[in-house]
Amino acid sequence: MLTILGSGLAGYSLAREVRKLNRTLPITLISRDAGGFYSKPNLSNALASRKSAQALFGTSAAQMASDLSITVLTHTEVARIDAGRHALVLPDREFAYSSLVLATGADPIRLPLTGDAVQSVQRVNDVDDYARFRAVLDHGNSPKHVTILGAGLIGCEFANDLVTVGHRVTVLDPATLPLGRLLPTEAGGVFRDRLAQAGVEWRMGQTLAALDHRAKHLRATLNDGMQYETDIVLSAVGLRPRTQLAAAAGFRVARGIVVNALLQTSDANSFALGDCVEVDGQVLPFVLPIMQQARALAKTLTGEASPLVYPVMPVVVKTPAAPTVIAAPSGHGNWCIVDAHADQFAAEFVRDNGSLGGFVLMGNATRLRAAWSAKVSLQNA
Repeated sequence: MLTILGSGLAGYSLAREVRKLNRTLPITLISRDAGGFYSKPNLSNALASRKSAQALFGTSAAQMASDLSITVLTHTEVARIDAGRHALVLPDREFAYSSLVLATGADPIRLPLTGDAVQSVQRVNDVDDYARFRAVLDHGNSPKHVTILGAGLIGCEFANDLVTVGHRVTVLDPATLPLGRLLPTEAGGVFRDRLAQAGVEWRMGQTLAALDHRAKHLRATLNDGMQYETDIVLSAVGLRPRTQLAAAAGFRVARGIVVNALLQTSDANSFALGDCVEVDGQVLPFVLPIMQQARALAKTLTGEASPLVYPVMPVVVKTPAAPTVIAAPSGHGNWCIVDAHADQFAAEFVRDNGSLGGFVLMGNATRLRAAWSAKVSLQNA
């Protein structure tokens, strides 16, 4: 019996891939929530798409169970993993397994803020979070001022989405440019300016220190002492893999649950994939890596040992004001600007050995994604 912990993209994708290879293997998927399947990446651009939280739900847990011929246990918390006995300890019973897969996802990082309004900080990590965020955003049916903490992928996508539907947005980040971990300096400047033209206010090099109630608004105090009023604070400073169950069971854990090329944990009968996993020192909370993991692990679990090999996996940033595709650089090298015009921008990351190790395409240049992806060398040496 295969048991999967987690009903997100990773868990359901694995079940789907296993079913393509084996129609009879018993599969139980355990979810701590309602277990419905939806596309989590759509959370950060649902406003402009005019989608409510309910509209984001694609398929119920019952329908997923029927479609995939699996058992789905909803609203079920796992207290601990007894790896020696191949059992999950639930609040009311034990559940035996043969092979266990952890697809437990990640939790939003919480910043150490002070003030009497800290509990009002919004975080959107699932559809229930999004429903709460929308309730606050839509209250009073008037445009809001939203402060976003973090100028990474999710923060920038939410910023674009919010200004598109008429809200005012201020983004705070300690870095000097948005998407600072992914973009070269020149591209970061272009990205910042295009979203600024769309209405996003950037306060780079600044962080939120305190948040307090102030009449009908919130008072934000920045690290330099500056204060201003805002209506909503949305934190998008990153995710922390959920490793607690694995660590308590004695599995090797670092930033994420450490696995080998077969996505096997330090316990021979347990595997992991998705936002909770660390592969070769990397935690990659993106759709394409998860899909590659699911395909490889499904083969391994059905009898064909299949080491994980990542192809070129460009990230499409969902910011219509600044269309951007990023193939994160690998290896040692330098960024080189290839094209810089009003309507497009392209830069390539050239490794020391001359091979192409990554790229950034913006504006009209994004149409070249497939051609540029084909040129990237997967070898660092």
